[in-house]
Amino acid sequence: MNNKHKPYGIYEKYIKRLLDIIFSFFALVLLSWLYLIIAVLVRIKLGSPVIFTQKRPGKDEKIFKLYKFRTMTDERDEDGKLLPDEVRLTKFGKILRKTSLDELPELFNILKGDMSIIGPRPLLIKYLPLYNDKQKRRHEVRPGLSGYAQVNGRNTISWEHKFEMDVEYVDHITFLGDVKILFSTIIKAFVKQEGISSSTSATMEEFKGTSVN
Repeated sequence: MNNKHKPYGIYEKYIKRLLDIIFSFFALVLLSWLYLIIAVLVRIKLGSPVIFTQKRPGKDEKIFKLYKFRTMTDERDEDGKLLPDEVRLTKFGKILRKTSLDELPELFNILKGDMSIIGPRPLLIKYLPLYNDKQKRRHEVRPGLSGYAQVNGRNTISWEHKFEMDVEYVDHITFLGDVKILFSTIIKAFVKQEGISSSTSATMEEFKGTSVN
């Protein structure tokens, strides 16, 4: 039997979404100049399209279209298949990822209501049937631009550990907790630049499923 989500508190039910709207709107306005600069550089260095879109599962596993700045080329082998990530991920793309600037377009997702500022990161649709009962609970809330797992290892920890932290966040959503995660995200992204890649991959290894619920 799945664990049930705790009753929604006032912050989680009302204030969190309101802050998401206010923060994302003003961030989009204040950072419009940065969007323009990054878009031009992506177009010059990586080509079109400038914005990478991909369908991801959100709250209650509802599918939405995620927006990010492009960080990879479309280089393919002689059979027309895309080359591995580590080959297509350019130096410029690595800079965007290390600073998390590639994720700035997700502010549009936040404004639309697909995402929240803080929450479990939205992963691939193909992972949905691989989650065990506990791991599925990460979809009880809106996915986030950053989250508890992102400031505690990001791509350097195992999938299982990451999902444990996602569910822990779901059960302990507070205003102060979100503020702490937000400031930790800023420090890690722009000062320490930690946890971008795993120890064996340019980004993160594919999730294969967990055998034990």
